[in-house]
Amino acid sequence: MQFVEPPHPAQLEIDQLLQQCQLKKSRSSGPGGQHRNKVETAITIQHLPTDIRAEASERRSPEQNKSTAVKRLRIKLALAVRTTPDLADTTPSNLWQSRVKNTRITISKDHPHFPNLLAEALDTIHATHFDLKPAATFLNTTPSQLIKLLKSEPPSLTHLNRQRQTQNLPKLK
Repeated sequence: MQFVEPPHPAQLEIDQLLQQCQLKKSRSSGPGGQHRNKVETAITIQHLPTDIRAEASERRSPEQNKSTAVKRLRIKLALAVRTTPDLADTTPSNLWQSRVKNTRITISKDHPHFPNLLAEALDTIHATHFDLKPAATFLNTTPSQLIKLLKSEPPSLTHLNRQRQTQNLPKLK
């Protein structure tokens, strides 16, 4: 796990994020028809400050693969990088507040802002020493809603359970 100063890299605007990244185009391997290996459509994106990489090669369009790779990179950043918010001096982000209605978190895993919310939730949970109740209170939601958000990206729940285990806290299901 890496620690950075806010804003979290997963929450950066696309242009800002790409300024911190190196893009590499390559030819895809595997099935896909006669045009698959004639042009460089596979995209690998490396976030230079953290050395986290993501790639996409399943489409024939480099732009579609770039978009997919950026989304995968944001998810990986949300899982691997932590900012340390001072919960006493901050409030949930405007984005978070706009996605929580009556304690329910309303966002699809496919929504472009999903990695932003995942990063904010994980940062807050980390700041509360992996105790979901104070994290949920700070985020104006419930522990079950946080678990539901984490379950929509299964590696995040696995990561959180590993961290909770080091604190002798019970595993979340």
